[in-house]
Amino acid sequence: MEELAPREVYGKSLIALGRQNPDIVVLDADLSPSTMTHYFASEFPQRFFDCGLAEQNMISIAAGLAASGKIPFVSTFAVFAACRCFDQVRICLSQTKLNVKIVASHGGISVGEDGISHQAIEDLALYCALPGFTVIVPADAMETAEAIKAVADTHGPVYVRLGRPKVPAVYFESCSFAIGKSVTLREGKDVTIIATGIMVARALEASNYLAEQGVECRVINMSTINPLDEQAIISASLETGALVVAEEHIAHGGLGSRVAMASSKVKPVPMEYVNLGERYGASGKSSELLQRYGLTDKEIAKAAKKAIERKKQLS
Repeated sequence: MEELAPREVYGKSLIALGRQNPDIVVLDADLSPSTMTHYFASEFPQRFFDCGLAEQNMISIAAGLAASGKIPFVSTFAVFAACRCFDQVRICLSQTKLNVKIVASHGGISVGEDGISHQAIEDLALYCALPGFTVIVPADAMETAEAIKAVADTHGPVYVRLGRPKVPAVYFESCSFAIGKSVTLREGKDVTIIATGIMVARALEASNYLAEQGVECRVINMSTINPLDEQAIISASLETGALVVAEEHIAHGGLGSRVAMASSKVKPVPMEYVNLGERYGASGKSSELLQRYGLTDKEIAKAAKKAIERKKQLS
């Protein structure tokens, strides 16, 4: 299956939702050609609001629309949705529990040539810190479509992070998505890789590489980061005894931190992490940046081997 950009699928999914529900409205901050909300704007111009370069005001407007019974989908780049709007998101949405869906594109370092100022690498930590917020990072285009449908049917504030580039398909024929539930894509007994977003495809590639060396690797797509599927994590800890967490995010506050907390409740096990560490990115092509910062299948496989060795030392 050809690679698709999740943000493109998001834009087209909005049209279908808009036809089904007249209460759905869309807000953007002068970035609709990039976030792909321009599809909705073309078909429903009276239900589309371009707020200009005023992201904080956009959040407040969305809160007002939600309080009036509408279902606002708010889009901009992830770096603006998280960092520039945090105070408004905290007060207007998290504290009120209003039914606003923030779907941000251009997350992570894979935004590429836009550079360090536009690379959202702290967004998951920020949104996971907000009580009551659902946080989702789909693995591919098909899961994005299913996630957007689920988000529209779920009451309360939601943050969905999408990337800029086209991504490999993880799901080919069907996708079973449910908020708060992970999907085990591959079974294994030696180690578990838990990944989210664009790292899921890389986790599967790593598991193929490890299988050639006789390592049975479980792969879990943890597309919902909050609420977290703790039972899947606990089961993986008990049954495989070693974990690797892969995410396009800084080391703390995102999926890795949350998996470690869940695992420690029952049985702490050796854990390794594939992430950005404690550093910002740079400007460059998406593929080059992912390679430079170690967000690759080879690094995931290396981390899995290290976790297995640590497990053996404890046995």
